[in-house]
Amino acid sequence: MTEKEWESLCDGCGKCCLNKLIDDDTEEVYFTNVACKLLNDKTCDCQKYERRFEWVPDCYKVTPENVATIEWLPPSCSYRRLQEGRGLPSWHPLLTGSKSEMHKQGMSVRRKVLSELHVGPDPDLIGYIVVWPLDEID
Repeated sequence: MTEKEWESLCDGCGKCCLNKLIDDDTEEVYFTNVACKLLNDKTCDCQKYERRFEWVPDCYKVTPENVATIEWLPPSCSYRRLQEGRGLPSWHPLLTGSKSEMHKQGMSVRRKVLSELHVGPDPDLIGYIVVWPLDEID
């Protein structure tokens, strides 16, 4: 699979761009509604995708080699679903032709997040924990 083909598997939901908290004792992942400063909350696209590592050094690149080790990918993530043998969901843009159905089904972060730029430096993210990134249909 080429890199372009691999990247086309991303549904573009934006959930991986959310700030997350990981419990040191249990390793449980808690998603927040605080998004990376580069995420456009209306389109769910990275505003600087090609140069994102220059802007956000701890941005993580999901690859076929590391996808199985990334515990914080939400259950609805297409990369995770494929890794687990579940296939693409019916709302996936590759199947529907656009992101519209994904947004309609509420499977993206569209209009649900705050930019980390508006939350302030080093916020207490516990107050921003949400459960909706774990919701999954299909």
